[in-house]
Amino acid sequence: MSINEGNVQKEKRRFIRHLLVNPLEFQIFEDENFRKSETIDVSEGGLMFTSRKGVAADAIINLQVPLYEKIFKIKAKVIHSQKDYSTGLYRIGVAFVNYSDAFKIKIIEQIYLIEEYRVLRSLQTGKDLSLPEASREWIKRYSARFKKLYW
Repeated sequence: MSINEGNVQKEKRRFIRHLLVNPLEFQIFEDENFRKSETIDVSEGGLMFTSRKGVAADAIINLQVPLYEKIFKIKAKVIHSQKDYSTGLYRIGVAFVNYSDAFKIKIIEQIYLIEEYRVLRSLQTGKDLSLPEASREWIKRYSARFKKLYW
């Protein structure tokens, strides 16, 4: 049996996915209503989120991802929509239409990582580290890596 036979599927993703649970809303272009959801994971090329209903492959959708008091608006194309029978929800995989949208998601991911870092450092030191302080530490430690990946 070859690697592509049986239950083994060939990996089709070009980018590494990172777990990121974050609220989002999505809208199919022909529909005026936004539906509430949350992300499962993100990558440089797209993201996956849950939905009560499936969405047709190749559909173009609008995503709205809140971050503090800002809402990032992103255009994406549905790559797949598969029902997860354990939860009853659909797992919708999308690809970003514009590179700038991929960069927006990367920034959101970094901000959430900084927040996780802030909480961890606060627990480690026993004092509450502010978000600006955590941001400065994060940038000092990881900005060179971020620059290599995205500039």
